[in-house]
Amino acid sequence: MTTSTPFDFSDKIALVTGGTRGIGKELTSTLARNGARVFFCGTNRELGEKVANEINQELAPNSAGTSFLKADISDFTACNDMVSEITTKTGQIDFLINNAGITRDNLLLRLKESDWDEVMAVNLKGCFNCSKAVVRSMIKKRFGRIIFLSSVIGLMGNSGQANYAASKAGIIGFGKSLARELASRNITSNIIAPGYIETEMTEAMDPKAQEKIKEMIPAGRLGTTSDISNTALFLLSPLADYITGQVLQVDGGMLIA
Repeated sequence: MTTSTPFDFSDKIALVTGGTRGIGKELTSTLARNGARVFFCGTNRELGEKVANEINQELAPNSAGTSFLKADISDFTACNDMVSEITTKTGQIDFLINNAGITRDNLLLRLKESDWDEVMAVNLKGCFNCSKAVVRSMIKKRFGRIIFLSSVIGLMGNSGQANYAASKAGIIGFGKSLARELASRNITSNIIAPGYIETEMTEAMDPKAQEKIKEMIPAGRLGTTSDISNTALFLLSPLADYITGQVLQVDGGMLIA
């Protein structure tokens, strides 16, 4: 007789937005390794299908399967269509991880209106679109776990990132509000606020700039995508059933309040 672990998600269906690279890719593969059937979306079909094939080949036959769906989460109708496709195939969505995000950095005096609008459309409105699309079925089932990927930048602000910081701060307010609305239906809503994480973006940084950032972090290193996915596993598991409306800073102590 085998005993399931808190991270046995073999009966769960997950949707991860922005799952083709970086943190999103790690979240997708981690959920799949822990038994979930995972759907993830992005705008690059070729890359998305490549990632799905890689995960399925790595885990087969011990996987419920990972599927890519091409979708622009800033489009309300596209999000509804994506969720309808998943629920038609599976009947449910248990986990939603709102991860997708973009940057259009510049100082306010140089920031174009389109830079503001594009970041808000993907980072913040995308969370609204996807959450609204899945929450009705979660309420009906009286179970759901929603995670939002914010950022420590949304808590502290950052020069040249007013649009990004505003979108990430908005995610915190939105996630906390959902927590209050949905707690009585056994649906939790929590926010992960990563610090500086090792991704393609940070790898492209000047080594001196990386060292300067590390000096700001008590842990003395950048975070890894696994640091984020492990936090998500906890929040999705029965170990976190009584946790909702919280912001978990995964930043190595960079922003200790």
